[in-house]
Amino acid sequence: MRSLLDLTAPLLIGVVMLGAALRGVDLYEAMLAGTRKGLRVMADILPALLVLFPAIRLLRASGLPELLGRLLSPLLDTLGVPPDTALLMLLRPISGSAALAAASEIIRQCGPDSLTGRTAAVMIGSSETTLYVAAVYFAAAGVRRSRWAVPAALCADLACFLSSAWICRILWG
Repeated sequence: MRSLLDLTAPLLIGVVMLGAALRGVDLYEAMLAGTRKGLRVMADILPALLVLFPAIRLLRASGLPELLGRLLSPLLDTLGVPPDTALLMLLRPISGSAALAAASEIIRQCGPDSLTGRTAAVMIGSSETTLYVAAVYFAAAGVRRSRWAVPAALCADLACFLSSAWICRILWG
């Protein structure tokens, strides 16, 4: 079975190359054109990434997310959201790696079978790094004014976090 899986990628590439050859496509030119386009997209995205990564690091180092998490805990408790997930909810739209670290810490402290641990796992699995994705895709597409896209995406993140907590409470509460 393992050898069949090892052959999947070469077989897929071979089928694509055979199909292109049968259609009369110049494979070398097609690969060069794809590479040129990929490099242009990378050049468009790079400035956004060079701004975003240090900003995320500075925000995390400032301690602001932890402070906001402590301030939001009473409100979250009232809404039925485990207060320990506050930091995760604040970090997830900004940074996937920071959110993963926060979720790992929650699961380590509360346990993987606890309501809080399960809620953290569902939250991280069903949400997106909104600001990172917006920066990358808007830069790649050349969007200069996002208008309501980012606020709408952040509202969707909030709905995701609340529904994750409520569904976990229904299933395991």
